[in-house]
Amino acid sequence: MPRVLRTLKLLTVFAGFSLVWLCVRFPYETGHAAKKLLGLSPEVDPLTLHLKGEFVESNLGTAIDPDGSVTVRLIAQRYDFVPRCLLVPARTTVHFRITSADAVHRFSIDGTDDAVEVVPGHISELRAQFATPGEYKTPCHEFCGAGHYNMLSRIIVVRRNLFPGLKPDERTNCALP
Repeated sequence: MPRVLRTLKLLTVFAGFSLVWLCVRFPYETGHAAKKLLGLSPEVDPLTLHLKGEFVESNLGTAIDPDGSVTVRLIAQRYDFVPRCLLVPARTTVHFRITSADAVHRFSIDGTDDAVEVVPGHISELRAQFATPGEYKTPCHEFCGAGHYNMLSRIIVVRRNLFPGLKPDERTNCALP
């Protein structure tokens, strides 16, 4: 009889784990696979993102889009956002495109409800608009290791008419002319 009870316990535990997997992990896996098959989930190789593609060093920072909006490209890595400081124009739509080189991070903009989880291998997107010039801190809000407390960058919002005259390197070093 004890052997039957032990077998019954094992079957119950197995059934419990299977049920949890079906309810939690299976929907995630099928959703992820569907996005990948349909091309809806932008991906990037975290091991080579610095060497080729959208996130090479020369392409990081801000770029003015043809419609007048601004695209910001960032890399989150232990314990830094690259670039650390960005200038963006006020009253303009800003598209953030962020990826991670190593761990899960959370890019958030203090003083706003804007935040996005940044996962290695994926491109996370966030759209924001800043009404007036000022400075916003952008801390990591996902524990990523011992240096997490120091993972902080900032955004300096400048007058809309000042922004187009800034050179690309001036937009990432936060040294206003």
